Amino acid sequence: MSASTPPTRTRALARLRRAAAESVSGLPRQFWWLWTSTLINRLGAFVATFLALYLTVERGFSASYAGLVGALYGLGGVISSIGAGVLADRLGRRPTMLIAQLSTAASVALLGFLTDPVAIAVVAGVVGMATNASRPAVQAMMADIVAPEDRVRAYSLNYWAINLGFAISATAAGLIAEHGYLVLFLGEATLVLACAVVVFCKLPESRPTATPATADHRNTSGSGSGSAPAPASAPVSMLTVLRDGRFMTVVALNLLLALLFQQAYVSMPVSMSQNGFSSADFGSVAAINGILIVLLQIPVTRFIEHRSPAMLLIGSSLLTGYGFGLTALADSVAVYALTVAIWTLGEIINSPTQMGLVVRLSPVHGRGRYQGMYALSWSIASLTAPLLGGTVIDHFGSDVLWAGCAAVGTLAAAGYGLLLRNLPAGTKSEARSEARSEARSEARSEAKPEAGAASTPDPTSTPASAPVSAASASASPAAPSDPVA
Repeated sequence: MSASTPPTRTRALARLRRAAAESVSGLPRQFWWLWTSTLINRLGAFVATFLALYLTVERGFSASYAGLVGALYGLGGVISSIGAGVLADRLGRRPTMLIAQLSTAASVALLGFLTDPVAIAVVAGVVGMATNASRPAVQAMMADIVAPEDRVRAYSLNYWAINLGFAISATAAGLIAEHGYLVLFLGEATLVLACAVVVFCKLPESRPTATPATADHRNTSGSGSGSAPAPASAPVSMLTVLRDGRFMTVVALNLLLALLFQQAYVSMPVSMSQNGFSSADFGSVAAINGILIVLLQIPVTRFIEHRSPAMLLIGSSLLTGYGFGLTALADSVAVYALTVAIWTLGEIINSPTQMGLVVRLSPVHGRGRYQGMYALSWSIASLTAPLLGGTVIDHFGSDVLWAGCAAVGTLAAAGYGLLLRNLPAGTKSEARSEARSEARSEARSEAKPEAGAASTPDPTSTPASAPVSAASASASPAAPSDPVA
């Protein structure tokens, strides 16, 4: 055997390195600081994961009380989705994120010291509000600073960071909890504060100003009537969002898919338990989701980022619906794992594509409100999915639930097909036009840097990501949120 590496293996390694470099190159420096803040935030996502166990095991409350607290936590997210979107447009992305993060750190730390059940329930609702409040601002800032042709890739990288951070935090939280749950609460508060420090020191405001230079550059109208985009001076209110027929249909279709994804953590463990599988079996099956996202999110995005969003959303809806539908046939851990792999592939395709479509249908100076409405669909799903899943299982059985999931996935696919059949393809000239208009607004804000904004080179940016602004990013040959979130 030759001591040297075979030529075919060398070429394969070279292609792999080139693909990895292209996946992260060409994105502005501000994106990587936003990405870093997301990762730090998710690394500390301890409390939501272990809140039910904390209340029942550590505090000795009933399961019904834990369910009530969980519902209040979700209700807080529903309330803050809209308000935070408005704040992101009025106050700016950066102030909204800082308010949300500082409120999260304070409320999470306080929750760890409370013993009164009423106080715990109230503060849990506040934690839900504060935790969810940063999502519209983060997604809007990402759209502001990333060139249009790079957004799917940017949202994919951000979603990858969310899942990587969650996988690490879920594992670490189980070990940390052995030393006391208070450490979890204080640990999350500390990491959220670290996230706020990154935002304050490294991320200047990115909100475009509503001037002719930042006109509404939607590639297609958000309304169902196909009317022309509104002029840049036209105000964007929540009523504007609600009247945007095409966008609200996208929100409704996303709500259907979000209800499906929530069944993985609500109905699947119940179904597996009824079929005689242990909690360890469920843990092993659920881990497949995070592992596949970490391994496949970036390479799959390279394959899909320049393809038709209509076809991708139709395909991801079918994969999600029938992935959950096949759970009705599962009779072993291996088959359950296969079903998880199928709907996880749908999730990997859907998340960055959906986020890119949301930005595409949003006016530049109303992105916060549009992102808030989109985030609302996820909050409503997290609040209602446990009730829907539990009711169907109790009255009709789990097989009916999984068959219903397949039907919902088919309905969502048909909805995307009808809604987006006339969606015009975005052109490079449109992308460059939007990037230039947003860059002019960004240049004005960079001329007067925010206090604490960095002016030195960024050590986290990749060698190929030297450009700082969206304009320079679009000028490079570069290749979103979750979003959820």
